[in-house]
Amino acid sequence: MNQLIDLLASGIVGAISATGYVGIVILMAIESACIPLPSEIIMPFAGYLVSTGRFTLLGVATAGAIGCNLGSTIAYAIGAWGGRPVVERWGRYVLLDTSDIDAAQRFFDRFGTVTIFVGRLLPLIRTFIALPAGFARMNVWKFQIYSFIGSWLWCLLLAYVGQVLGEQWDSNPAIRSAFHLADFAIAALVVAAIAWFIYRRRKARAE
Repeated sequence: MNQLIDLLASGIVGAISATGYVGIVILMAIESACIPLPSEIIMPFAGYLVSTGRFTLLGVATAGAIGCNLGSTIAYAIGAWGGRPVVERWGRYVLLDTSDIDAAQRFFDRFGTVTIFVGRLLPLIRTFIALPAGFARMNVWKFQIYSFIGSWLWCLLLAYVGQVLGEQWDSNPAIRSAFHLADFAIAALVVAAIAWFIYRRRKARAE
């Protein structure tokens, strides 16, 4: 478990440290393309690097939002081009379940285009909200603007939390303890996701 935690943490920090703002863009693009790479992990680590002087807070938030728009554009295009049948057919290969699509669809149907802004501020929903926008062929410019603003605020918040915690890392032992417990929870979720993915693949083949 400790090795998995170290691999997860060092992998994200290492990727961002080695590639700079571009790394943040790429990682957030992957997350926003409906691939389960949580921004709740990426952006706080980026914020930690802000506390070391490696990045600026506004630069990190902007890079994250740009990545979100890039990944969301891909998801939007898939939704607009192939519709729900294509997403349901191939989504399972990136751990995308129909329940995820249903949740995003209900949210979009209820609140309309403003959902793109609001949805970017909500965990889980934010990852898949581009799909129903694509299904509905929402105006592309509105989609891009709402997505960027909502994503920028989300990335700013997460990065700020990471920055504050990073600044207190050496002076506050309670912060280290809290991070250690959080690391175990994250690692457990990663293991569960991998196991679920393998199960889904085997079940699909059996059918």
